[in-house]
Amino acid sequence: MKKYILIYITGLFSLLGYAHNPDASTTMLVEKENNTWVLQISSSLTAFQQEVRTHFAETPYKTPEEFQQMVLEHIKNNLDISFNDGSKITLGQGIVKLGHETKVMFEVFGIPSDLQSIRVRNAAFKDIGRSQSALFIFKDGFSKDQFILNNDNDHTLNLKVNGNKFVEASQQNAGMDSSYVILIVMSLLGFSFLVQKIILTNDEV
Repeated sequence: MKKYILIYITGLFSLLGYAHNPDASTTMLVEKENNTWVLQISSSLTAFQQEVRTHFAETPYKTPEEFQQMVLEHIKNNLDISFNDGSKITLGQGIVKLGHETKVMFEVFGIPSDLQSIRVRNAAFKDIGRSQSALFIFKDGFSKDQFILNNDNDHTLNLKVNGNKFVEASQQNAGMDSSYVILIVMSLLGFSFLVQKIILTNDEV
């Protein structure tokens, strides 16, 4: 558990500059003991307020508690996480920690221990111009990589397991395409060399 606390603190300090920026947020999916997972979404209070005003304009909140419930509902309406064969996660009861940097946390159920692929879509802040969310998936034994959810990818990423790390599916496919290109080039070079050898042999004859 201490390891994940250290990871969390490190990530927190590295993202400290985003705390007051409504354009930036973080989406963290963290594996704990016994294959239990926690989801945390963080952004400035301003970003959450702007989204709540946009989506709950007809029923404005009157108390902090009402605001928190609207935040939880908004996240659930705009979050989609599935894995492997397309099975979806289940979110437990969420909590909201208000502050200049506001955090929303859920316990996550349904992620298998044999995780092969994962699709994450977090469009909770899509109404904010130039919005982007840094995505972190902390799984035991895996490298700690950062991905970006933004308008360019419709706030959606498809990740696959490659060894002990997650990679974007498009990058993995691109790597396979590159291998095919190299194979084709090598084949053409070999064929060219063979043709030249035949021509030289005929000339000698």
